[in-house]
Amino acid sequence: MNQSRFRQRIMAATLLAGGGLVLAGCDSGGLSRTFGLSRDAPDEFTVTTRAPLSMPPDFTLRPPRPGAPRPQEQSSQRQAEETLVPQTALATPQTSSTPGEQALLEQAGPAVPNSIRQEINKDASVDSGDPSFVNKLLFWKKPQTTAVLVDPQKESQRLRTNAALGDGTNNGETPIIQPPRKGWLQSLFNW
Repeated sequence: MNQSRFRQRIMAATLLAGGGLVLAGCDSGGLSRTFGLSRDAPDEFTVTTRAPLSMPPDFTLRPPRPGAPRPQEQSSQRQAEETLVPQTALATPQTSSTPGEQALLEQAGPAVPNSIRQEINKDASVDSGDPSFVNKLLFWKKPQTTAVLVDPQKESQRLRTNAALGDGTNNGETPIIQPPRKGWLQSLFNW
């Protein structure tokens, strides 16, 4: 009799656990959320930003009215315009400059041309001495230098001989240093 009761209890526990698993499988995330197995991330489209609190520059200001819009916050229409057209957010409001600012701008020199960024980029691309990675791969072999080295001792002797004979400095052939010949392996790897 004890074994039949024991089997009934095991069968009931098994059915209860199986039913729980079946019900958990039908759940749309509520059970896992209840037990903390999934995270609820905030909706990034409903999060609003609020302007930071700061001390007013003048303590004689009137306190704000309850329910009135905050003056430093923008309307949702203005935020949408700035999101769709970023140039409106970057545009500074037209305000008159102070005499000090005007004097500083006058001393700074002439106005900068509108195409200054393109000129700087063009100059930087011309002056860049460091080749890119792709150029290093494609043109791995350095070009041969065409510079000619003058032999200083022989050139000095030639100039002294020309001066003694009364000839000009450009009379005669200028002696040069011949570079040593490279083997095929050295010329391949430019050693």
